[in-house]
Amino acid sequence: MSAANKKTIKVGTKQKWMGTNFPGVRYREHPTRKNGIQKDRYFVIRYQLGGKRKEESLGWSSEGWTAQKANIERAALKKAHITGEGAESLQEKREIGKKRRKAEAEAQTQAERDNMTVADTWKLYTNSNTEKKSLNREKSIFDNHIKPVIGARALKDVAAIHLERIKKNMSKKGLSPRSIHYALAVTRQLFNYSKRYDFFKGENPVSKIKMPSFDNRRMRFLTIDEAEALLKEILSRSKKTHDMTLLSLDAGLRAGEIFSLTWGDIDTATGVMTLLNTKSLKTRFAYMTERVKEMFESIEKREPSQLVFPDRNGNKIFQMSDTFNRSVDELKLNKGIEDRRFKVTFHTCRHSFASRLVESGEDLYVVKELLGHSDFKMTSRYAHLGENTLQNAVKRMESKMPKKKSGKRQSKIAKFVR
Repeated sequence: MSAANKKTIKVGTKQKWMGTNFPGVRYREHPTRKNGIQKDRYFVIRYQLGGKRKEESLGWSSEGWTAQKANIERAALKKAHITGEGAESLQEKREIGKKRRKAEAEAQTQAERDNMTVADTWKLYTNSNTEKKSLNREKSIFDNHIKPVIGARALKDVAAIHLERIKKNMSKKGLSPRSIHYALAVTRQLFNYSKRYDFFKGENPVSKIKMPSFDNRRMRFLTIDEAEALLKEILSRSKKTHDMTLLSLDAGLRAGEIFSLTWGDIDTATGVMTLLNTKSLKTRFAYMTERVKEMFESIEKREPSQLVFPDRNGNKIFQMSDTFNRSVDELKLNKGIEDRRFKVTFHTCRHSFASRLVESGEDLYVVKELLGHSDFKMTSRYAHLGENTLQNAVKRMESKMPKKKSGKRQSKIAKFVR
């Protein structure tokens, strides 16, 4: 009821209650307000509930109430009290109505969610992931391969057979197992998002199909001579690119970690770098070689919050300079190589750092921690590089074992064994 009506009732309480032709129904007239040619009337009903007299307000005649309607309302409440069916008071009736309206609204909302198509959900997904680095690639995959098959389908109607069709279509186009795997991973993310926000209930359909297997790991490592030649070539073109490449080669930093480095993260006294914005979202420490220390000391130091390698405008870099690729091309490091796993990229520098550690005899757990891998499986790719180290370990053990003795004693032992 509005504040104006409450005020009016207060004024109206000065008026006398008037009876009607219906028992238990009465009203008061407003002293000034009119409803047509008559004064506005406020109706109430009185009845017995649980042995006690109960009085409840209905409303004004200007709101549609009449003595006859009030009587019908009172009769319905009395009947409910006698039969035990329905609300026995207006308050209870209002609560029931409120719950019913809430249930109807929830049912309508759920119906709308149940009928949401994959394309509808995709719009919500992309709008809530605008900062995602891989979003553009995901959009391309969705528009070209996922949407044509299931875009118009309701989420609840997508089955494993439709996802198998996506796999088949992409395979016919000659796309790699990695690309097909990526498309299915995007679909899985979309359904997980839908479940999280109650657009979809049930099992993720992607879990019902076999994901394509592939080995997409980059396998190229630079030899020491190749790495030194690359650094020299890059230095002739750009000192900044040289310094960033050195950080990856000598400390194993990812490109994103280098781009995010601030002067507050650098401590040349201890030779430690604090990496805050890592891929695993965990803080880790990286350690400087002597030439990395010298490199930092050769750069003009700025405020702790300022970037070590900003762009020309002082902002964060988001992509490695093409100077790196031009230097690789100049040295012909990728000449004749078609398999992308064996092509030299900036990330190859980080792999080269790891390979040197393993080849020098470092434990894989140490390598895992220095690289900041969240899963040991990622580090295990370097295990084969330590085969010589493992073999040498066995040889060292063998060198400390008692050597075989020749002569009569050996023949006696042999005879005894026979």
